[in-house]
Amino acid sequence: MREWFMADKVKILVIEDEPGVAMMTMCLLTWAGCEVQTAWSAQRGMKLAQTREFDLITLDMNMPGGFEICCSLKENPFFQTPIVFVSTRFCEGDVQRGRDLGVADFIKKPFVASDFVSRILSHIRESAMA
Repeated sequence: MREWFMADKVKILVIEDEPGVAMMTMCLLTWAGCEVQTAWSAQRGMKLAQTREFDLITLDMNMPGGFEICCSLKENPFFQTPIVFVSTRFCEGDVQRGRDLGVADFIKKPFVASDFVSRILSHIRESAMA
């Protein structure tokens, strides 16, 4: 996992209201060489996403206000940061709404650490090449 690096550290925003999951996600991505910022509320996540530049955002869509953050960010035609939904459950309607908004991926919790990091870094590489 560590063989891929960019000149600058990859910046990821983790929006997650479960502290244990947020810390684990932050540790995994930091270990992979990313700079990670965590927001434990929808309000804080929205503020960070609007005021700072990130290469990717992971978002627990089932947290209070989670789906609304995605909708608000994607309404801005200049917002190009990939968003990956990370959640304990996805119903078909949620997946379709996410696809309609342009969500990059859907990762179900609990996840395998190496798969999670690999998928996140893959989206960052794709975004960098676009």
